[in-house]
Amino acid sequence: MIVIRPCRVAECPAVLALWQRAGAIPSPTDTLVELEQLVTYQDDGLLVAVENGVIVGSVIGGWDGWRGNIYRLAVAPEARRHGLARRLVDDAVRVLNARGAHRISALVERHEAHAVGFWDSLIDRGWRRDERIAALHQERGRLRPSATARGQPRGPRAAA
Repeated sequence: MIVIRPCRVAECPAVLALWQRAGAIPSPTDTLVELEQLVTYQDDGLLVAVENGVIVGSVIGGWDGWRGNIYRLAVAPEARRHGLARRLVDDAVRVLNARGAHRISALVERHEAHAVGFWDSLIDRGWRRDERIAALHQERGRLRPSATARGQPRGPRAAA
């Protein structure tokens, strides 16, 4: 039997191993420190699916106080095609709704056909693509504050 529950800090290395086994595209935040920080900060933000003591699935449900976001949905190859990904998404949505989310987005790698197909299959659960949105991000170490944030004037009045 597979049980879905919040991840424990001690399980973070196993989650990183799952992501690698599942073929998740590596991200700069795929570190033990980052994952432990998530689990410590938002104790139900990372859900894991556990079967016989082994983590076979995970999903991150991020909540910023305004909207929910789902990231890092991963299922071990041997646990696929049994509805586990849908269960993980449903549980993440329940957690986010309990926190107050009225809108939830999922970040999906566009070139990962199996992932896009999975999310497209959730139309019966209210999920749909939003063609109006393009996802943008910055990575730590590459962040550049705007001129205004650096205290420099900007715009036509700056020259006056």
